[in-house]
Amino acid sequence: MAFWKQKVLLVKIETTYGTDAAPTGAANAILAIDVKMSPMEGQDVSRMIDLPYFGAQRTIPSELYQKLAFKVELQAAGALGVAPAWGPLLRACGVAQTISAGVSVTYNPISQAQESATIHMHIDGTRFRLAGSRGNAKFSLDAQGVPYMEFEFCGLWQVATDVANPVPTLTGFVAPLLVSKTNTPVFTVAGVALVTKSFMMDMGNQVERRFLINSDSIIITDRAETIECRVEAVPLATLNPFALAAAQSTAVVALQHGTAVGQRSTLNVPSAQVMRTATIEQSQNIVEWPLMMTPIPTAGNDQWTLVLT
Repeated sequence: MAFWKQKVLLVKIETTYGTDAAPTGAANAILAIDVKMSPMEGQDVSRMIDLPYFGAQRTIPSELYQKLAFKVELQAAGALGVAPAWGPLLRACGVAQTISAGVSVTYNPISQAQESATIHMHIDGTRFRLAGSRGNAKFSLDAQGVPYMEFEFCGLWQVATDVANPVPTLTGFVAPLLVSKTNTPVFTVAGVALVTKSFMMDMGNQVERRFLINSDSIIITDRAETIECRVEAVPLATLNPFALAAAQSTAVVALQHGTAVGQRSTLNVPSAQVMRTATIEQSQNIVEWPLMMTPIPTAGNDQWTLVLT
């Protein structure tokens, strides 16, 4: 009998793509929430043998890979210029990490030289290894809830083995702050502060599995970020999302969570195209707008930054 709650997740950036980076419990443990594991995704190729009788065909497993999805609390490291323990997760989603010692840590999307990670998922004595992993991330902040980053990774398939669970060190993960008026002091669209119920930005990575002669790989071939948020309606003289969408206009979006030094996470989107608002909704008899926006690159790889200060 194996117990689902006895899980240990380890993630480490690879030096060589697809070569196990050998993550350890002491240095590479991840504090994950709502883990979902698919250990043997792929296809079943029929042999299509012509037989002189009825019956099922034998099949050959093909294009095998593994999927792992989970959430991580969005919280800075607690000190200026210190990378958070969840940094390798974003890096394996086509994101660069820049550390300014004693000042800040900045994340931004990249299109080349994307890193990969080795993931070890231990479940009560069984180890699943996902080498060459890359994935997608979503930033999700709901009022009066815990802010999350939601990850989904694909990794190259390997046979699971019996290995004792490592002892994880999770002290690098700082307890999160609830999303609230006090803890989330800034949310603006086109310079207008909006009362917000929920915010989500999907990085929109196109993660492809490419299995060929002499090469098995998981690659990110494109991305298209989207922002969805639900805000209280304001006078159109203050902000008119319908006019902005009709004119194909862009707006600056800024979201700050955390106020103390070492705890601030600020998402900056300098050019987000405002999309059509197809519905008007209400909650507690208050009119709300579901706003959709698309971060647009200008010089390239600059459609958003996440800055920890």
